[in-house]
Amino acid sequence: MKKRIVLNAFDMTCVSHQSAGTWRHPSSQAARYNDLEYWTNMAMELERGCFDCLFIADVVGVYDVYRGSAEMALRDADQVPVNDPFGAISAMAAVTEHVGFGVTAAITFEQPYLLARRLSTLDHLTKGRVAWNVVSSYLNSAALNIGMDQQLAHDERYEMADEYMEVMYKLWEGSWEDDAVKRDKKSGVFTDGSKVHPINHQGKYYKVPGFHICEPSPQRTPVIFQAGASGHGRKFAASNAEGMFILTTSVEQARQITTDIRNQAEAAGRSRDSIKIFMLLTVITGDSDEAAEAKYQEYLSYANPEGMLALYGGWTGIDFAKLDPDEPLQAMENDSLRTTLESLTHGENAKKWTVRDVIRERCIGGLGPVLVGGPQKVADELERWVDEGGVDGFNLAYAVTPGSVTDFIDYIVPELRKRGRAQDSYKPGSLRRKLIGTNDGRVESTHPAAQYRDAYVGKESVADRTQPSPFANAKAPVAE
Repeated sequence: MKKRIVLNAFDMTCVSHQSAGTWRHPSSQAARYNDLEYWTNMAMELERGCFDCLFIADVVGVYDVYRGSAEMALRDADQVPVNDPFGAISAMAAVTEHVGFGVTAAITFEQPYLLARRLSTLDHLTKGRVAWNVVSSYLNSAALNIGMDQQLAHDERYEMADEYMEVMYKLWEGSWEDDAVKRDKKSGVFTDGSKVHPINHQGKYYKVPGFHICEPSPQRTPVIFQAGASGHGRKFAASNAEGMFILTTSVEQARQITTDIRNQAEAAGRSRDSIKIFMLLTVITGDSDEAAEAKYQEYLSYANPEGMLALYGGWTGIDFAKLDPDEPLQAMENDSLRTTLESLTHGENAKKWTVRDVIRERCIGGLGPVLVGGPQKVADELERWVDEGGVDGFNLAYAVTPGSVTDFIDYIVPELRKRGRAQDSYKPGSLRRKLIGTNDGRVESTHPAAQYRDAYVGKESVADRTQPSPFANAKAPVAE
């Protein structure tokens, strides 16, 4: 049986996400990112194509490394201005039934007690269609504006993330027992306080003494996505991720990464297929290879090289304006996205990328490769990445929005369906059930969140802390 390819649309609540300058194209609606109808239309289009998820990226800083300023990023709208990614999800859920929503939130700048509530709220309102993309943030400008002296070191961010996830799992999985909520109008009991438990977490980074403020949502723990394939990132994903987003430039490199991640997942006591691995890809297509190539050349005529260098400055922490455009890039240790430079300096056929290569080959596509071709060519290549590279699917970025998504649905999805690679209908139930296959939509028993199921049963509850009621023997008021 052929492996089904998981399809996510990759977007961001901004104008220029991965392709710099193409917002100027006549058919682009990217400048409508503030318009709720843009997002609801996108969600309905994705459900038409039976996409698994809309994966929404986010940053809370600006790209100010290039030439020492955010001026270029502002001019080209390169991930600035940018809105909160949570805002449109409820509206998108209201006009769809199945497509999932992966939302990014950085643990570095969000308190776990509050973020747990926001995610539970969305899981309720979407009927269990939410995933959380766990990131630790890489922009120093974000850290400064949050009030920190500088961005936390890369490895410390992952140490913090480990404790953060422990707190979240305790809140989501352990705080409320399954039958805590009664909704009993006759007895007047909505929630049985003896079945709600404070988590009493006291750690290095977080202190959360109380209980989760939301009742259990359909999935309890949203599907956990994680972006980042550095050494610490892979270790974190092996334990926590149910979907992982990687950057790679070749099938060979993808195979090395996916094999290592699955080996680590197995070593952590999970199955090799417990993590769905997605790679970033931009597809430009049409009814033939020639039509797709013509479209690509047209899009390139709108691309902004300096806008792309502004983005790469933030992604790598390197001011590309200071580099010789024809000298090979060198990997270096810093606290930005380490996998960005690793993907370029250890890429396809040991190719050594230069600044000029980035300008020529990544103005469209950004962090990932671009695939240009008609239905047969694109489908062949997607199958090769899956069968030989070991990925489960793709985060599909747009060159022009929403045209890139519509073209993929109209030209590529039918071809993938012919080959038994793309779904033509959805399974019932939550996002986790659709994506991972768990019958009840809850995390698998081997996932670290599962250890907190019933962990507080028989231990201190809210009822145990309650003082005797002075109205215990009082009669109910009688209406005159």
